[in-house]
Amino acid sequence: MVTGGFVAGQTIGALFRIEKSRFKYSTRYELYHQTAGKFSPAGGGELPPCEVTDAFLVPELHRLITSSLEVNDEAAMAPYTNNIPGTPVKYVMLPIKSGEFLMGSPATEKGRKPDESPQHKVKVDAFWMGKFEVTWNEYELFMYPDDEKKLRNDFPTNPERDRLSDQITRPSKPYVEMSFGMGKDGFPAIAMTQHGANKYCMWLSSKTGHYYRLPTEAEWEYACRAGTTTAYSFGDDETKLEEYAWFEKNSEEGGDWKYHKVGLKKPNPWGLHDMHGNVAEWCLDQYLPDYSARANGAVNPWVVATKPYPHVARGGSYDFEAAACRSAARIASTPDWKAQDPQLPKSVWYLTDAKFIGFRLVRPLKVPPPEVMEKTWISGVEKD
Repeated sequence: MVTGGFVAGQTIGALFRIEKSRFKYSTRYELYHQTAGKFSPAGGGELPPCEVTDAFLVPELHRLITSSLEVNDEAAMAPYTNNIPGTPVKYVMLPIKSGEFLMGSPATEKGRKPDESPQHKVKVDAFWMGKFEVTWNEYELFMYPDDEKKLRNDFPTNPERDRLSDQITRPSKPYVEMSFGMGKDGFPAIAMTQHGANKYCMWLSSKTGHYYRLPTEAEWEYACRAGTTTAYSFGDDETKLEEYAWFEKNSEEGGDWKYHKVGLKKPNPWGLHDMHGNVAEWCLDQYLPDYSARANGAVNPWVVATKPYPHVARGGSYDFEAAACRSAARIASTPDWKAQDPQLPKSVWYLTDAKFIGFRLVRPLKVPPPEVMEKTWISGVEKD
């Protein structure tokens, strides 16, 4: 807290108090009148708050990440399992080599939609991708910082990285149980906004010294297809989907549809589980109604967001029909995903009406400059 004040002759003066919270600076002022050397209150108020973001942390995080690089060569990329430092929670990342693929779907594909056109060639650089969708075991460490800090007493951690991660904005406490009774241990985390997923990636990056973010839409489809050109990563035969995915046909329990623990179904050819179904997965991109603006042969395309809606999600979900789980199928976010949120303004963290959406991690082999890194974590269009 910073205080300061002045008195101008016999007129009204002001005492200013600047208070810093996790999310904003606010300036409160008190007015006093001086008469015969004595001060008496004469009013006061509060100036509009000045919000601060976590952008000031990005240069330091960039230095941490670039100084921690262990692999610079695509040929040396390998699967790895990592503990979130200071916790017993693990996650698994698989290497996805660079390559070119045909993005979108042909006009002859069953169940396809116009927003999957036109098909076009895309090149993507190498990255690691989460073998599984991010689980509640992982995400709740970010949601509940007090619980996460207690674990540091029992598990190895890095104080300098903790110093950084503790400064990153965390979600407000949800007013409902966010798994909606479907289960948490080993189940995918759901109903977070894209902003919530982005901030988790920033937090995990600070904890580990690895650069994590959401996949671009192109990276997601490239990894889902895993070298295939068919409707699904296992072919065109929709009857086989039950072997690889939880979707509308096999996820009903007692008259309701529910998600399942990650990794119970067969993986795609590159070892990734639940790319079809279980929960839809956030991507970085702003949703556009088609690919007509994209040049054939685009390299690492990413539609940077300029407005809160719509953003892209991929993969389909436990309550989606089979066609909506195809490799090329796209989902556009809408304000309706927060329809039952009673808050004004609506939460930037939670989706009361999107119990079907989660996310998956990506770690690019090439670390981008700080300004690009910042844009993947802090879109600037988080608020409705």
